[in-house]
Amino acid sequence: MIPLRQQRPMPQIGNDTAVIYLVDDDEAFLDSLAWLLKSLSYRVEVHHSPQSLLTARFTDHGCIVADLRMPEMTGIELLEKLRQRHIDLPYVVMTAYGDVESAVRALKSGAYDFIEKPFDNEAFIDLMEKAVALSREQAALSKDLRSSREKLASLTPRESEVLDYILAGMTNRAMAEKLGISEKTIESHRARVMEKTAASSLAELIQLVWRVRHARD
Repeated sequence: MIPLRQQRPMPQIGNDTAVIYLVDDDEAFLDSLAWLLKSLSYRVEVHHSPQSLLTARFTDHGCIVADLRMPEMTGIELLEKLRQRHIDLPYVVMTAYGDVESAVRALKSGAYDFIEKPFDNEAFIDLMEKAVALSREQAALSKDLRSSREKLASLTPRESEVLDYILAGMTNRAMAEKLGISEKTIESHRARVMEKTAASSLAELIQLVWRVRHARD
Protein backbone atom coordinates (compact mmCIF):
# COMPACT_ATOMS: atom_id res chain seq x y z
CA MET A 1 0.00 0.00 0.00
CA ILE A 2 1.35 3.41 -0.95
CA PRO A 3 1.58 5.57 2.20
CA LEU A 4 0.03 8.67 0.65
CA ARG A 5 -3.47 9.62 1.78
CA GLN A 6 -5.98 10.87 -0.74
CA GLN A 7 -7.11 14.46 -0.24
CA ARG A 8 -9.16 17.03 -2.14
CA PRO A 9 -7.55 18.34 -5.39
CA MET A 10 -4.82 20.93 -4.87
CA PRO A 11 -4.57 24.23 -6.79
CA GLN A 12 -2.11 24.57 -9.64
CA ILE A 13 1.29 25.96 -8.65
CA GLY A 14 3.85 27.32 -11.14
CA ASN A 15 7.49 26.73 -10.27
CA ASP A 16 9.49 27.52 -13.48
CA THR A 17 13.06 26.33 -12.81
CA ALA A 18 12.42 24.69 -9.44
CA VAL A 19 13.07 20.94 -9.38
CA ILE A 20 12.06 18.51 -6.66
CA TYR A 21 14.39 15.52 -6.42
CA LEU A 22 12.70 12.42 -4.99
CA VAL A 23 14.78 9.56 -3.59
CA ASP A 24 13.28 6.30 -2.33
CA ASP A 25 13.72 2.61 -3.13
CA ASP A 26 9.91 2.18 -3.17
CA GLU A 27 9.18 2.70 -6.87
CA ALA A 28 5.39 2.61 -6.57
CA PHE A 29 5.43 5.23 -3.83
CA LEU A 30 7.77 7.47 -5.81
CA ASP A 31 5.58 7.21 -8.89
CA SER A 32 2.52 8.36 -6.94
CA LEU A 33 4.46 11.19 -5.33
CA ALA A 34 5.91 12.31 -8.67
CA TRP A 35 2.43 12.26 -10.24
CA LEU A 36 1.08 14.49 -7.46
CA LEU A 37 3.89 17.03 -7.85
CA LYS A 38 3.73 17.08 -11.64
CA SER A 39 -0.03 17.67 -11.47
CA LEU A 40 0.83 20.90 -9.65
CA SER A 41 3.33 21.96 -12.34
CA TYR A 42 6.44 21.07 -10.36
CA ARG A 43 9.41 19.70 -12.25
CA VAL A 44 10.35 16.37 -10.72
CA GLU A 45 13.34 14.04 -10.88
CA VAL A 46 12.84 10.53 -9.55
CA HIS A 47 15.79 8.54 -8.18
CA HIS A 48 15.41 5.01 -6.89
CA SER A 49 18.72 5.02 -5.04
CA PRO A 50 21.05 7.49 -3.29
CA GLN A 51 23.80 6.74 -5.80
CA SER A 52 21.49 7.76 -8.64
CA LEU A 53 20.83 11.12 -6.97
CA LEU A 54 24.56 11.71 -6.50
CA THR A 55 24.97 11.69 -10.31
CA ALA A 56 22.26 14.33 -10.82
CA ARG A 57 22.84 17.86 -12.08
CA PHE A 58 21.23 20.16 -9.55
CA THR A 59 19.44 23.45 -10.13
CA ASP A 60 19.59 26.45 -7.79
CA HIS A 61 15.90 26.23 -6.98
CA GLY A 62 13.99 23.29 -5.56
CA CYS A 63 14.52 20.73 -2.84
CA ILE A 64 15.54 17.14 -2.19
CA VAL A 65 13.12 14.67 -0.61
CA ALA A 66 14.74 11.42 0.51
CA ASP A 67 13.63 8.40 2.49
CA LEU A 68 15.46 7.88 5.76
CA ARG A 69 16.03 4.14 5.38
CA MET A 70 17.43 2.87 2.08
CA PRO A 71 19.61 -0.18 1.27
CA GLU A 72 22.72 1.60 -0.06
CA MET A 73 22.95 4.33 2.57
CA THR A 74 20.70 6.14 5.00
CA GLY A 75 19.08 9.44 4.26
CA ILE A 76 21.44 11.04 6.77
CA GLU A 77 24.51 9.61 5.04
CA LEU A 78 23.17 10.88 1.71
CA LEU A 79 22.67 14.34 3.20
CA GLU A 80 26.25 14.37 4.46
CA LYS A 81 27.60 13.42 1.01
CA LEU A 82 25.55 16.18 -0.64
CA ARG A 83 26.78 18.80 1.81
CA GLN A 84 30.38 17.66 1.20
CA ARG A 85 29.74 18.44 -2.48
CA HIS A 86 28.28 21.85 -1.53
CA ILE A 87 24.75 20.88 -2.65
CA ASP A 88 22.77 23.10 -0.29
CA LEU A 89 19.21 22.65 -1.52
CA PRO A 90 16.70 22.21 1.32
CA TYR A 91 16.66 18.53 2.27
CA VAL A 92 13.46 16.90 3.49
CA VAL A 93 13.53 13.46 5.11
CA MET A 94 10.64 11.03 4.75
CA THR A 95 10.41 8.70 7.70
CA ALA A 96 8.14 5.86 8.76
CA TYR A 97 6.36 5.89 12.10
CA GLY A 98 8.84 5.08 14.86
CA ASP A 99 11.83 6.69 13.12
CA VAL A 100 11.28 10.14 14.59
CA GLU A 101 14.42 9.95 16.71
CA SER A 102 16.45 9.31 13.55
CA ALA A 103 14.65 12.15 11.80
CA VAL A 104 15.68 14.49 14.61
CA ARG A 105 19.28 13.40 14.03
CA ALA A 106 18.81 14.31 10.38
CA LEU A 107 17.72 17.81 11.39
CA LYS A 108 20.84 18.15 13.49
CA SER A 109 22.85 17.12 10.41
CA GLY A 110 21.34 19.95 8.40
CA ALA A 111 18.04 18.63 7.05
CA TYR A 112 15.38 21.28 6.49
CA ASP A 113 12.48 19.20 7.84
CA PHE A 114 11.01 15.72 7.99
CA ILE A 115 7.61 14.27 7.26
CA GLU A 116 6.18 11.01 8.54
CA LYS A 117 4.72 8.36 6.26
CA PRO A 118 1.87 8.05 5.56
CA PHE A 119 1.26 11.74 4.98
CA ASP A 120 -1.56 13.67 3.36
CA ASN A 121 -1.18 15.60 0.12
CA GLU A 122 -1.82 19.03 1.60
CA ALA A 123 0.82 18.71 4.33
CA PHE A 124 3.37 17.50 1.78
CA ILE A 125 2.64 20.23 -0.77
CA ASP A 126 2.75 22.90 1.92
CA LEU A 127 6.19 21.63 2.93
CA MET A 128 7.35 21.65 -0.71
CA GLU A 129 6.19 25.25 -1.18
CA LYS A 130 8.15 26.38 1.87
CA ALA A 131 11.27 24.43 0.89
CA VAL A 132 11.27 25.77 -2.68
CA ALA A 133 10.73 29.33 -1.41
CA LEU A 134 13.69 28.90 0.92
CA SER A 135 15.86 27.64 -1.94
CA ARG A 136 15.04 30.79 -3.92
CA GLU A 137 16.05 32.99 -0.99
CA GLN A 138 19.29 31.03 -0.59
CA ALA A 139 20.06 31.32 -4.32
CA ALA A 140 19.51 35.09 -4.23
CA LEU A 141 21.80 35.42 -1.21
CA SER A 142 24.43 33.27 -2.92
CA LYS A 143 24.29 35.46 -6.03
CA ASP A 144 24.63 38.59 -3.91
CA LEU A 145 27.58 37.08 -2.06
CA ARG A 146 29.38 36.21 -5.32
CA SER A 147 28.85 39.76 -6.53
CA SER A 148 30.22 41.20 -3.28
CA ARG A 149 33.29 38.97 -3.46
CA GLU A 150 33.95 40.04 -7.05
CA LYS A 151 33.75 43.70 -6.04
CA LEU A 152 36.29 43.27 -3.26
CA ALA A 153 38.55 41.20 -5.52
CA SER A 154 38.62 44.09 -7.99
CA LEU A 155 40.44 46.32 -5.49
CA THR A 156 44.18 46.84 -5.90
CA PRO A 157 46.46 45.86 -2.97
CA ARG A 158 46.72 49.53 -1.98
CA GLU A 159 42.94 50.01 -2.17
CA SER A 160 42.44 46.90 -0.05
CA GLU A 161 44.86 48.32 2.50
CA VAL A 162 42.98 51.63 2.57
CA LEU A 163 39.72 49.70 2.94
CA ASP A 164 41.06 47.96 6.06
CA TYR A 165 42.05 51.31 7.54
CA ILE A 166 38.61 52.74 6.71
CA LEU A 167 37.00 49.82 8.55
CA ALA A 168 39.31 50.46 11.50
CA GLY A 169 37.94 54.01 11.69
CA MET A 170 41.15 55.82 10.72
CA THR A 171 40.98 59.37 9.37
CA ASN A 172 42.47 60.33 6.01
CA ARG A 173 45.28 62.14 7.79
CA ALA A 174 46.11 59.10 9.95
CA MET A 175 46.11 56.86 6.87
CA ALA A 176 48.34 59.28 4.97
CA GLU A 177 50.85 59.29 7.81
CA LYS A 178 50.68 55.51 8.15
CA LEU A 179 51.27 54.89 4.45
CA GLY A 180 53.60 57.82 3.83
CA ILE A 181 51.44 59.35 1.09
CA SER A 182 49.39 62.52 0.76
CA GLU A 183 45.84 62.97 2.02
CA LYS A 184 44.81 63.76 -1.54
CA THR A 185 46.05 60.35 -2.65
CA ILE A 186 44.16 58.75 0.24
CA GLU A 187 40.99 60.55 -0.86
CA SER A 188 41.53 59.20 -4.37
CA HIS A 189 41.91 55.64 -3.04
CA ARG A 190 38.78 56.00 -0.89
CA ALA A 191 36.80 57.22 -3.87
CA ARG A 192 37.90 54.21 -5.94
CA VAL A 193 37.02 51.83 -3.10
CA MET A 194 33.50 53.26 -2.94
CA GLU A 195 33.18 53.20 -6.72
CA LYS A 196 34.39 49.62 -7.17
CA THR A 197 32.24 48.26 -4.34
CA ALA A 198 29.22 50.31 -5.49
CA ALA A 199 28.73 51.35 -1.87
CA SER A 200 26.78 54.59 -1.48
CA SER A 201 27.73 55.06 2.16
CA LEU A 202 30.18 53.90 4.79
CA ALA A 203 27.45 51.76 6.37
CA GLU A 204 26.83 50.02 3.03
CA LEU A 205 30.55 49.40 2.61
CA ILE A 206 30.80 47.88 6.10
CA GLN A 207 27.81 45.62 5.40
CA LEU A 208 29.35 44.40 2.14
CA VAL A 209 32.68 43.54 3.76
CA TRP A 210 31.00 41.90 6.75
CA ARG A 211 28.82 39.80 4.43
CA VAL A 212 31.86 38.48 2.57
CA ARG A 213 34.13 37.92 5.56
CA HIS A 214 31.51 36.14 7.63
CA ALA A 215 30.01 34.02 4.85
CA ARG A 216 29.85 30.27 5.35
CA ASP A 217 32.00 28.52 2.72
